[in-house]
Amino acid sequence: MTAPTAPAEKLLLLGADFARHNDYLSRLRLDASSPATALTQQATSTQHLTRSALDIIDGLNAQPMFHSPEISTVYARVRQLAHLATDAADHLLDAEDILDDTRAGVPVKGDGPLLTYRKALQMGNSRLGLVRELTALGPQDTLTAAELFVTERRRRGAIPSQQPPAFSPAQEAALRAVARGEVTIFNGKPYLRRDDLRITTSTLRSLEARGLVAREDCPQWLHDERVHLSADGRRGLAATFGRPPAPARLAARPAPVRAANATPSRSL
Repeated sequence: MTAPTAPAEKLLLLGADFARHNDYLSRLRLDASSPATALTQQATSTQHLTRSALDIIDGLNAQPMFHSPEISTVYARVRQLAHLATDAADHLLDAEDILDDTRAGVPVKGDGPLLTYRKALQMGNSRLGLVRELTALGPQDTLTAAELFVTERRRRGAIPSQQPPAFSPAQEAALRAVARGEVTIFNGKPYLRRDDLRITTSTLRSLEARGLVAREDCPQWLHDERVHLSADGRRGLAATFGRPPAPARLAARPAPVRAANATPSRSL
Protein backbone atom coordinates (compact mmCIF):
# COMPACT_ATOMS: atom_id res chain seq x y z
CA MET A 1 0.00 0.00 0.00
CA THR A 2 1.33 3.43 -0.88
CA ALA A 3 2.24 5.55 2.15
CA PRO A 4 -0.04 8.60 2.55
CA THR A 5 2.98 10.90 2.55
CA ALA A 6 4.64 9.24 -0.48
CA PRO A 7 3.96 12.18 -2.87
CA ALA A 8 5.53 14.57 -0.35
CA GLU A 9 8.59 12.35 0.06
CA LYS A 10 8.98 12.15 -3.72
CA LEU A 11 8.71 15.93 -3.91
CA LEU A 12 11.55 16.25 -1.40
CA LEU A 13 13.60 13.81 -3.49
CA LEU A 14 12.87 15.91 -6.57
CA GLY A 15 14.10 18.96 -4.65
CA ALA A 16 17.40 17.18 -4.03
CA ASP A 17 17.67 16.43 -7.74
CA PHE A 18 17.09 20.10 -8.53
CA ALA A 19 19.87 21.00 -6.09
CA ARG A 20 22.24 18.54 -7.77
CA HIS A 21 21.27 19.87 -11.17
CA ASN A 22 21.93 23.44 -10.08
CA ASP A 23 25.29 22.47 -8.56
CA TYR A 24 26.53 20.95 -11.80
CA LEU A 25 25.08 23.80 -13.81
CA SER A 26 27.17 26.26 -11.79
CA ARG A 27 30.34 24.56 -13.07
CA LEU A 28 29.30 24.38 -16.72
CA ARG A 29 31.53 26.57 -18.87
CA LEU A 30 31.13 26.82 -22.62
CA ASP A 31 34.69 28.00 -23.16
CA ALA A 32 36.03 24.66 -21.87
CA SER A 33 36.80 21.63 -24.02
CA SER A 34 33.79 19.77 -25.51
CA PRO A 35 31.11 22.28 -24.45
CA ALA A 36 28.49 20.64 -26.69
CA THR A 37 28.99 17.31 -24.91
CA ALA A 38 28.65 19.01 -21.53
CA LEU A 39 25.42 20.68 -22.67
CA THR A 40 24.01 17.35 -23.85
CA GLN A 41 24.78 15.72 -20.50
CA GLN A 42 23.24 18.62 -18.61
CA ALA A 43 20.12 18.53 -20.78
CA THR A 44 19.72 14.81 -20.03
CA SER A 45 19.83 15.61 -16.30
CA THR A 46 17.28 18.38 -16.77
CA GLN A 47 14.92 16.12 -18.70
CA HIS A 48 15.08 13.70 -15.78
CA LEU A 49 13.62 16.46 -13.59
CA THR A 50 10.68 16.74 -15.96
CA ARG A 51 10.02 12.99 -15.87
CA SER A 52 10.24 12.93 -12.08
CA ALA A 53 7.73 15.76 -11.76
CA LEU A 54 5.32 14.01 -14.11
CA ASP A 55 5.72 10.79 -12.10
CA ILE A 56 4.67 12.72 -9.01
CA ILE A 57 1.55 13.89 -10.85
CA ASP A 58 0.78 10.23 -11.58
CA GLY A 59 1.27 9.45 -7.90
CA LEU A 60 -1.14 12.22 -6.91
CA ASN A 61 -3.69 10.90 -9.38
CA ALA A 62 -3.40 7.44 -7.82
CA GLN A 63 -4.53 8.75 -4.43
CA PRO A 64 -8.28 9.21 -4.08
CA MET A 65 -8.76 12.64 -2.58
CA PHE A 66 -10.86 15.74 -2.74
CA HIS A 67 -9.26 18.38 -4.96
CA SER A 68 -9.49 21.26 -2.56
CA PRO A 69 -7.92 24.60 -3.48
CA GLU A 70 -4.81 23.51 -1.56
CA ILE A 71 -4.47 20.23 -3.46
CA SER A 72 -5.10 22.05 -6.74
CA THR A 73 -2.25 24.39 -5.81
CA VAL A 74 0.03 21.38 -5.25
CA TYR A 75 -0.87 20.08 -8.73
CA ALA A 76 -0.17 23.50 -10.23
CA ARG A 77 3.22 23.75 -8.52
CA VAL A 78 4.34 20.32 -9.68
CA ARG A 79 3.18 20.95 -13.25
CA GLN A 80 5.02 24.26 -13.17
CA LEU A 81 8.21 22.47 -12.09
CA ALA A 82 7.80 20.08 -15.03
CA HIS A 83 7.35 22.98 -17.44
CA LEU A 84 10.33 24.86 -16.02
CA ALA A 85 12.55 21.81 -16.39
CA THR A 86 11.32 21.24 -19.95
CA ASP A 87 12.03 24.85 -20.90
CA ALA A 88 15.47 24.62 -19.26
CA ALA A 89 16.32 21.49 -21.25
CA ASP A 90 15.20 23.20 -24.47
CA HIS A 91 17.51 26.15 -23.76
CA LEU A 92 20.44 23.79 -23.14
CA LEU A 93 19.81 21.93 -26.39
CA ASP A 94 19.42 25.24 -28.21
CA ALA A 95 22.82 26.35 -26.91
CA GLU A 96 24.29 23.06 -28.11
CA ASP A 97 22.81 23.58 -31.59
CA ILE A 98 24.25 27.10 -31.77
CA LEU A 99 27.76 25.85 -30.99
CA ASP A 100 27.51 22.84 -33.32
CA ASP A 101 26.15 24.91 -36.21
CA THR A 102 28.85 27.54 -35.78
CA ARG A 103 31.62 24.93 -35.78
CA ALA A 104 30.11 23.35 -38.89
CA GLY A 105 29.83 26.69 -40.68
CA VAL A 106 26.03 26.66 -40.75
CA PRO A 107 24.07 29.89 -40.05
CA VAL A 108 22.09 29.67 -36.81
CA LYS A 109 18.45 28.75 -37.44
CA GLY A 110 19.23 28.46 -41.14
CA ASP A 111 19.28 32.18 -41.96
CA GLY A 112 21.36 35.27 -41.38
CA PRO A 113 25.13 35.61 -41.41
CA LEU A 114 27.40 32.95 -39.96
CA LEU A 115 28.21 33.65 -36.33
CA THR A 116 31.74 33.96 -35.09
CA TYR A 117 32.53 31.38 -32.44
CA ARG A 118 32.85 34.15 -29.87
CA LYS A 119 29.35 35.36 -30.65
CA ALA A 120 28.09 31.78 -30.51
CA LEU A 121 29.57 31.45 -27.01
CA GLN A 122 27.82 34.64 -25.94
CA MET A 123 24.48 33.35 -27.19
CA GLY A 124 25.06 29.99 -25.54
CA ASN A 125 25.95 31.61 -22.22
CA SER A 126 22.82 33.76 -22.35
CA ARG A 127 20.79 30.54 -22.57
CA LEU A 128 22.72 29.11 -19.63
CA GLY A 129 21.71 32.17 -17.65
CA LEU A 130 18.06 31.49 -18.45
CA VAL A 131 18.42 27.86 -17.37
CA ARG A 132 19.90 28.89 -14.02
CA GLU A 133 16.96 31.25 -13.42
CA LEU A 134 14.38 28.62 -14.40
CA THR A 135 15.64 25.94 -12.00
CA ALA A 136 17.07 28.03 -9.15
CA LEU A 137 13.98 27.79 -6.92
CA GLY A 138 13.26 24.11 -7.56
CA PRO A 139 14.26 22.87 -4.06
CA GLN A 140 12.28 25.60 -2.30
CA ASP A 141 9.20 24.99 -4.47
CA THR A 142 9.24 21.24 -3.87
CA LEU A 143 9.43 21.76 -0.10
CA THR A 144 6.52 24.21 -0.23
CA ALA A 145 4.40 21.82 -2.29
CA ALA A 146 5.27 18.85 -0.06
CA GLU A 147 4.30 20.70 3.11
CA LEU A 148 1.07 22.00 1.58
CA PHE A 149 0.10 18.49 0.46
CA VAL A 150 0.68 16.86 3.85
CA THR A 151 -0.91 19.71 5.77
CA GLU A 152 -4.10 19.53 3.71
CA ARG A 153 -4.29 15.72 3.81
CA ARG A 154 -3.72 15.74 7.55
CA ARG A 155 -6.45 18.36 8.00
CA ARG A 156 -8.89 16.07 6.23
CA GLY A 157 -7.89 13.02 8.28
CA ALA A 158 -6.25 11.16 5.38
CA ILE A 159 -2.90 10.93 7.20
CA PRO A 160 -2.77 9.22 10.61
CA SER A 161 -2.01 11.53 13.50
CA GLN A 162 0.80 9.37 14.84
CA GLN A 163 3.61 10.89 16.84
CA PRO A 164 6.33 12.33 14.57
CA PRO A 165 10.03 11.71 15.21
CA ALA A 166 11.44 13.75 18.04
CA PHE A 167 13.40 16.67 16.62
CA SER A 168 14.81 19.62 18.47
CA PRO A 169 13.98 23.02 16.95
CA ALA A 170 17.56 23.21 15.67
CA GLN A 171 17.32 19.78 14.04
CA GLU A 172 14.00 20.52 12.34
CA ALA A 173 15.30 23.86 11.07
CA ALA A 174 18.38 22.08 9.71
CA LEU A 175 16.28 19.45 7.93
CA ARG A 176 14.22 22.18 6.28
CA ALA A 177 17.35 24.04 5.20
CA VAL A 178 18.74 20.83 3.70
CA ALA A 179 15.45 20.26 1.84
CA ARG A 180 15.71 23.78 0.42
CA GLY A 181 19.15 22.95 -0.97
CA GLU A 182 20.86 25.48 1.29
CA VAL A 183 23.39 23.36 3.19
CA THR A 184 26.86 22.53 1.97
CA ILE A 185 30.14 21.70 3.71
CA PHE A 186 33.21 23.89 3.35
CA ASN A 187 36.43 23.23 5.26
CA GLY A 188 34.62 20.64 7.35
CA LYS A 189 31.93 23.04 8.58
CA PRO A 190 28.29 23.55 7.54
CA TYR A 191 27.80 26.48 5.20
CA LEU A 192 24.45 28.19 4.52
CA ARG A 193 23.58 30.78 1.92
CA ARG A 194 21.35 32.61 4.42
CA ASP A 195 22.37 34.94 7.21
CA ASP A 196 19.25 34.41 9.34
CA LEU A 197 19.90 30.72 10.07
CA ARG A 198 22.86 28.90 11.51
CA ILE A 199 23.53 25.17 11.63
CA THR A 200 26.17 23.92 14.00
CA THR A 201 28.45 20.98 13.32
CA SER A 202 26.97 19.15 16.31
CA THR A 203 23.44 19.51 14.92
CA LEU A 204 24.52 18.17 11.54
CA ARG A 205 26.35 15.25 13.12
CA SER A 206 23.33 14.38 15.26
CA LEU A 207 21.21 14.13 12.10
CA GLU A 208 23.89 12.05 10.38
CA ALA A 209 24.06 9.70 13.36
CA ARG A 210 20.31 9.09 13.03
CA GLY A 211 20.65 8.42 9.30
CA LEU A 212 18.51 11.42 8.36
CA VAL A 213 21.02 13.24 6.15
CA ALA A 214 23.99 12.23 4.03
CA ARG A 215 26.83 14.04 2.29
CA GLU A 216 28.03 13.77 -1.27
CA ASP A 217 30.64 15.59 -3.31
CA CYS A 218 29.55 19.05 -4.44
CA PRO A 219 30.81 20.39 -7.78
CA GLN A 220 30.25 24.03 -6.82
CA TRP A 221 33.30 26.22 -6.45
CA LEU A 222 34.42 26.62 -2.81
CA HIS A 223 32.02 23.93 -1.59
CA ASP A 224 33.34 20.49 -0.67
CA GLU A 225 30.15 18.53 -0.04
CA ARG A 226 26.40 18.89 -0.43
CA VAL A 227 24.07 17.69 2.36
CA HIS A 228 20.92 15.85 1.25
CA LEU A 229 18.03 14.23 3.08
CA SER A 230 18.13 10.44 3.21
CA ALA A 231 14.98 8.37 2.67
CA ASP A 232 14.45 8.36 6.46
CA GLY A 233 15.10 12.10 6.54
CA ARG A 234 12.46 12.75 3.89
CA ARG A 235 9.98 10.56 5.72
CA GLY A 236 10.76 12.14 9.08
CA LEU A 237 10.50 15.70 7.80
CA ALA A 238 7.21 14.93 6.03
CA ALA A 239 5.86 13.61 9.34
CA THR A 240 6.32 17.08 10.88
CA PHE A 241 4.26 18.89 8.27
CA GLY A 242 0.84 20.20 9.20
CA ARG A 243 1.25 19.80 12.94
CA PRO A 244 0.35 22.61 15.34
CA PRO A 245 3.28 24.26 17.05
CA ALA A 246 4.16 22.86 20.43
CA PRO A 247 2.41 24.78 23.21
CA ALA A 248 4.62 27.30 24.91
CA ARG A 249 5.70 26.31 28.35
CA LEU A 250 4.62 28.73 31.04
CA ALA A 251 7.27 29.34 33.60
CA ALA A 252 6.04 28.73 37.14
CA ARG A 253 5.81 31.88 39.20
CA PRO A 254 8.40 31.67 41.95
CA ALA A 255 7.10 31.71 45.51
CA PRO A 256 7.67 34.97 47.35
CA VAL A 257 10.84 34.88 49.40
CA ARG A 258 10.69 36.42 52.83
CA ALA A 259 13.64 38.62 53.57
CA ALA A 260 15.89 37.15 56.23
CA ASN A 261 16.14 40.45 58.07
CA ALA A 262 12.46 41.26 57.98
CA THR A 263 11.10 42.60 61.27
CA PRO A 264 8.63 40.11 62.76
CA SER A 265 5.14 41.42 63.36
CA ARG A 266 4.29 42.45 66.90
CA SER A 267 1.23 41.00 68.52
CA LEU A 268 -1.10 43.46 70.15
